[in-house]
Amino acid sequence: MSVWKSWKICCTVLAFLAASMQASAAEKVVARSKSDVSLKLEVENSIGKGLTWLAAKQKPEGYWGQQEHPALTGLVLTGFQGDQSGFYRRKYEQELNRGYGYLLKNVKPDGGIYGKDLTNYNTSISMMALLVANRPEYQPVIKKARNYIIGLQDDFGKKGTSDDPLDGGIGYGGTYKHSDLTNTTFALEALHYSRYLKNDVVGDAEAKELNWNAAIKFISRTQNLPGSNDQKWASDDPDNKGGFVYFPEESKAGEVKLSDGKVALRSYGSMSYAGMLSYIYAQLDKNDPRVKAVYLWLSRHYTLDENPGMGKDGLYFYYHTMAKALSIYGVENLTLKDGSSVNWRKELARKLLNLQNGDGSWVNTNGRWWEKDPGLVTAYAVITLEIISRGL
Repeated sequence: MSVWKSWKICCTVLAFLAASMQASAAEKVVARSKSDVSLKLEVENSIGKGLTWLAAKQKPEGYWGQQEHPALTGLVLTGFQGDQSGFYRRKYEQELNRGYGYLLKNVKPDGGIYGKDLTNYNTSISMMALLVANRPEYQPVIKKARNYIIGLQDDFGKKGTSDDPLDGGIGYGGTYKHSDLTNTTFALEALHYSRYLKNDVVGDAEAKELNWNAAIKFISRTQNLPGSNDQKWASDDPDNKGGFVYFPEESKAGEVKLSDGKVALRSYGSMSYAGMLSYIYAQLDKNDPRVKAVYLWLSRHYTLDENPGMGKDGLYFYYHTMAKALSIYGVENLTLKDGSSVNWRKELARKLLNLQNGDGSWVNTNGRWWEKDPGLVTAYAVITLEIISRGL
């Protein structure tokens, strides 16, 4: 049994996110108001405009963005596969076929799907695009990619002991050796949704399996929660407790000196949603203290105006990860620090509608983590709206 719902192999990942919601279909019909239907129609129109813009930006060779990074194409293809109506998948069938053809050309003998570098990042996201296509002929590629990702799990020092803070995680791959939570989340997502293949033979080799206990240990070591994090920097001060950092030795949000003189790594928004997702993919129970702690941190720091702790840095990745995490967690209304309640799904939908450009694209004014690339950001926004739409 998966985290809160069993997974159906034939459904897409985005449909799974919707299926993970706690409310039954009958309850949703009763609760849906005219304004919900209106908002849903606006969201669907916005998705269509985004996909139309993306289709026009495809390169003749089949890729989007940078040719050496198939992950960018993988995100776009995942966005097209999430089209609930199927209209845009049919309309741009040729573009999708070219896109998948390009991904397959990037499959390496070792099973990875990459061009220049960032091998885990590219393989994990490309693997998700192949999974949501739901085409049997892609299964051999997916199985080899799964083995490749598992082979990237770090185990420094004495093998099998988690004696190094980075043990159990996964990094960018290639020349970038150390683990981080972003890449670990991408990898665990791909492994989680492909787990029905975990016992299959991969070519002439046996299928590998991730050391999930070591992965959970790594995730715990990126969380500000002294009870489960054995790193000295972990803090239980109210502003940081339960939130996450980039990896056990660094927070992109910097450090903070506490009143007792201790220096803590600051928790921030996108990594805290990534931490929640990683726990879910590792099949921790919803009532696990670590999961409850991050949910509380996220509720207290909820905002759509910025990536908490990071300003506009990584804002659309923050929206994208928020939608995935809260959908799978199964919550519609967050109780905020002041006691008020907010429907995150409706608020995030309206925010993205207002941020969309007239031509159908989105882009961040802040270039951190490639977010001045409108192709990348539009893919993030489309996927986010598709997740939202399924709950409206």
